[in-house]
Amino acid sequence: MPLDAPIGIFDSGIGGLSVLRHVHALLPQENLLYFADAGFAPYGGKPEAEILERSAAIAGFLRQSGAKAVVVACNTATAAAIAHLRALHPDWAVVGVEPGLKPAAAASRSTVVGVLATERTVASEKFRLLRQRLEAESAVRFVCSPCPGLADAIEAGQLRSPDTAALLTRFLMPLLEAGADTIVLGCTHYPFVAELIHAIANRAGRPVQLIDTGEAVARQLARLLSAHDCLHAAQGPGSINAFTTGSAGSLDAAFHRLLGMRVQSMALKTAS
Repeated sequence: MPLDAPIGIFDSGIGGLSVLRHVHALLPQENLLYFADAGFAPYGGKPEAEILERSAAIAGFLRQSGAKAVVVACNTATAAAIAHLRALHPDWAVVGVEPGLKPAAAASRSTVVGVLATERTVASEKFRLLRQRLEAESAVRFVCSPCPGLADAIEAGQLRSPDTAALLTRFLMPLLEAGADTIVLGCTHYPFVAELIHAIANRAGRPVQLIDTGEAVARQLARLLSAHDCLHAAQGPGSINAFTTGSAGSLDAAFHRLLGMRVQSMALKTAS
């Protein structure tokens, strides 16, 4: 596969842009393909079989488009489909994201860690096993808050609206009241409201540190590409192209609003 082949990154919507920014910062010479499955979003409340089907279709589209690796930049899709994607593409670098429970456990001084995540992520077997193992290995207790509607608000660009602040306050306060001093951002949409989370926690007199695994995902991708001798050695910046099953204009606006990037997206009816 050519070294200048692109890296595919996908999410149910714009949340994966929080991962793309770390990939682009660490590997600026790499060409990127971003896929936002906005026409089928949100994933958080959907059946696992449907998420698996969509993930397989999008990964297949990215591979047919020449991608040399894929990043599943969605916690819900990773929990539902990462094992299936790796089985479908055993010769392909497939990187997933998962809530940063382990680094949060190491960072917490109160030994109480709060987790903000989608309903599907919190209910997944992958998450349950990770949580049980870490609680058994340490003195840390994880307190989880499913966040229905939060990813939708972020998707709509409501990063500082009163409605989003009210949602976040409802989801965050039980974690703070339980003594959490560290909050895991268990959905790739949530880093875009990190400022609002800090503001709510500070007003409550309970400042917190936030755990976002986007940078760790970018480092793991770089390690895999290096191991496969697939790193692009060009000096100039790579290209970024985007696809969506929703509105191309909305995705273009999100790239500019959230990352300061100008991208021309292509709208597709489906990835399959």
